Amino acid sequence: MRIALVHDWLNQMGGAEGVLENLVDLYPDAPVYTSIYWPEAMPESYRHWDIHTSWMDRLPAVKRYHQPFLPLYPLAFESLDLDGYQVVLSNKSGFCHGVITAPETVHICYCLTPTRYVWRYHDYAQRENIGTLTRLALSPILSYLRAWDRLAADRVDRFIAISTEVRRRIRKYYRRDSEVIYPPVDTERFVPAAVHDDYYLVVGRLVPYKRVDLAVQACTGLDLPLKVVGSGRDIERLKAIAGPSVEFLGRVPDDELPPLVAGCRAFLLPGAEDFSIAPVEAMAAGRPVIAYAYGGALDTVVEGLSGTLFKQQSVESLSDALVRFDPDEYDPLAIRRHAEQFDTAVFRKRIGEYVTRAYEEREQWS
Repeated sequence: MRIALVHDWLNQMGGAEGVLENLVDLYPDAPVYTSIYWPEAMPESYRHWDIHTSWMDRLPAVKRYHQPFLPLYPLAFESLDLDGYQVVLSNKSGFCHGVITAPETVHICYCLTPTRYVWRYHDYAQRENIGTLTRLALSPILSYLRAWDRLAADRVDRFIAISTEVRRRIRKYYRRDSEVIYPPVDTERFVPAAVHDDYYLVVGRLVPYKRVDLAVQACTGLDLPLKVVGSGRDIERLKAIAGPSVEFLGRVPDDELPPLVAGCRAFLLPGAEDFSIAPVEAMAAGRPVIAYAYGGALDTVVEGLSGTLFKQQSVESLSDALVRFDPDEYDPLAIRRHAEQFDTAVFRKRIGEYVTRAYEEREQWS
């Protein structure tokens, strides 16, 4: 089976790149096609991959500032030559599902989300404080991108969604059904501790849509210890509203994160996430999660087993959940067993079986 992997861009690390690394491990002989590749910003191991880029890779400043080039990505992915492959597996949150494949090729899209800033732009713009003039200037561009994105979805033979929420969006925006296969979580990195401390924990990029401000304000108001792991452009605003009970740790080395997670009273997830790896890692360490009841949290947080959900994305709703929360009501080993269904091995097995089944069915049609 000749297979190619397609990815939006390789100039920063995130959850999408974690998925891609697992796909490369699963299909080590498959080349990776992408719009741009910035080796200096990516792990050393990527330099051993067979990476093919589009003509956008030669544009000045695109690797460091890829967002202003949004209108060009449809053209870039349509220009990639994928003839000769029996299977194309695209790993999409942006535009890479728009590649053009041969009639005999089966194109499977692992959809992290329908392009967020195209389909949910007003919500995105409000969170990112985008000005009125910029919104007006972007309006015709976004209309073009929505039309293209919808048509590009028709080129995909099969969609896989990362969560029930993303499956709902695929049905709404693309009018297509999909199967849910959860993203890979390296649960083996995390083990339950014999005892836990009293601090709450947040881990992630400090950007507005993550709503870390809710956790900071709630813990400040209740005088609860909170450790914040991560960096980002929102850090100064968060520090300005934080009380003495909130501690900002910045980026934590990989080997120091598991014991920090295992020692927390509970992990907080105040943002509206499509899936989110970090809370599942906390569950792998036997710690319960207090999460906003939206998106991927509805798939991973089971009330009374692996954590609890708060209904409104507000300081008041999170504060109420913190006041009611009792860690002694949760069994760390039961939480750990729950997390194992999201393990990397489960992801690879399900993806491998899905791709093989899709390929064999396409062969029967030929």
